[in-house]
Amino acid sequence: METHVGQFVCRKAKAGALAKLRNMRLQNGDKNVDEIPMELEVMEYPIVDDTLKHESQTTRAKTCNLVPRLRVTPLKHKNLKIQNEPNVVNPFSNRANGQQLTETKFIYSSHVTEDHSFPIFDIKFHQNLADKNIFATVGRNRVTIYECTNKGSNKNMVPLLAYEDPEPNETFYSCDWSENSAGRPVLAAGGKMGIIRIFEPPKEKCVREFGAHGCPLNHVQFHPKNPNLLLSASKDYSLRLWNIETGYLIVIFGGDEGHRAEVLGADIDRTGSRIVSCGMDHSLKVWSLTDAKIQDAIQLSYRYKRNSNKPFPTVLQNFPVFSTRDVHSNYVDCAKWFGELVFSKSCDNDVICWKAGNVSQSWAEIESKICEESSIIKRLDVSDCDVWFIRFSFDPMMKTLALGNEVGKIFIFDVSVADPLSLMQGTVLSHPSCDSTIRQTAFSRDGSTLICVCDDATIWRWDINEKRNDKKEE
Repeated sequence: METHVGQFVCRKAKAGALAKLRNMRLQNGDKNVDEIPMELEVMEYPIVDDTLKHESQTTRAKTCNLVPRLRVTPLKHKNLKIQNEPNVVNPFSNRANGQQLTETKFIYSSHVTEDHSFPIFDIKFHQNLADKNIFATVGRNRVTIYECTNKGSNKNMVPLLAYEDPEPNETFYSCDWSENSAGRPVLAAGGKMGIIRIFEPPKEKCVREFGAHGCPLNHVQFHPKNPNLLLSASKDYSLRLWNIETGYLIVIFGGDEGHRAEVLGADIDRTGSRIVSCGMDHSLKVWSLTDAKIQDAIQLSYRYKRNSNKPFPTVLQNFPVFSTRDVHSNYVDCAKWFGELVFSKSCDNDVICWKAGNVSQSWAEIESKICEESSIIKRLDVSDCDVWFIRFSFDPMMKTLALGNEVGKIFIFDVSVADPLSLMQGTVLSHPSCDSTIRQTAFSRDGSTLICVCDDATIWRWDINEKRNDKKEE
């Protein structure tokens, strides 16, 4: 039987092999479950608080600084079969509600299926690794790390590590990559239990956890300039900014003028100065990170003594610098910065590019006065995308937008046009075997690989067609 100690069980796949991801949701004492063929030696260290043994949300939050020490040996079981089907993609068979479609530059490479059979809600590539394409997925109570391999014409996805929460009711909804002060990769994940997990894959363990929210977490994202700052968005109507190195809660965004319903998504702009958030209240809000109180609190979070008699002075930010409910008339489940513009998606079969204030106003002008006006720049029409919690992504160069839908198709839009008012070209990627809801998409560091994750626990890989004769580039 598999042994659970502390918070997580870690598995490591044998190098060069695609380890089959068996069902790890084992209950202690369940005699009907076959023994998992792996060797796992666990060293249990003294537990200061006995309540760690009870995995309720309350007690887990109180013991969030206790992490297990695991020693893991390689898996020794059969390889998982990779599905490489004939490339029968027909990107021209479906048009996006009148959007002009052009020849696709992506072709199908492979797909894999995780054995838990539950939806995979998020995928993120590690964008700071120059020589490897590493990505993480979250679904059910599992976090899995993969590597994209390229051996000739075989472009596969090899699982490297898998973490499972021993709490069977946990479901992870979001993840993101960063680096710690030593330069090692770290991965954050959060979900239904409201707990943020911080993993160090090189150490093969969960190194920190926060009782972040009293409700489920819908989104986590690291600050683009400060790798220790982590933003979380929750069903409790708030966003929170954390210092993962010290464990302090720096800012709570919410309250008087905050969201009035579940916060579904957020994005920090590339300068690290503003946050855009969206939620079930149909609203989009912009929060400033340059406020003097917030900047002082960020600096204090590195110096504050943990043995102080007073708790860390968390900043309560009740007022966004901009708020609107005029862009969408339904749940807004994804919003991302595009320079000073914002792309946001609702459950109305469209993605809207818009700007706070009028087109000519700068952010300095908008923040200096109360402004609720918004200017819609462009509307991108899609189809079969009227359920919530389907999110889009940009490639790292901010030239391409990818969004999945309910029937397994991916809409690709070229957003690199010089004039945002001009038509943005669109294509549709489809595969006969991909017919489940696509929850999230992600691009590799160089934009050459596109991955999407689905409700049927499948992960699909698409790569740039190197043989394509792109006449536009000639």
